[in-house]
Amino acid sequence: MARIAAWKLNASSVAIVFGSTIHLWNSSKEDFLKNERWLKHELCHIRQYKQHGYVGFIVKYLWESLKKGYHNNKFEVEARKAEVE
Repeated sequence: MARIAAWKLNASSVAIVFGSTIHLWNSSKEDFLKNERWLKHELCHIRQYKQHGYVGFIVKYLWESLKKGYHNNKFEVEARKAEVE
């Protein structure tokens, strides 16, 4: 799934969260953990899963993305804010 996300986002490396697991594409665990902003972003998605439930989060995330696009999706906006907190 992370590989597909990398293709869709035209990114060289990607992390994608399902539940409480962070899946990486084209990044080592060590490099990911060294990148504090990226780590905080993905940990925010884990909190969002816990808040909305597994299926609930996926449905809401996809709906947000369809309505507003990836960048303006409220879950992505929140995760980007978490990067600097």
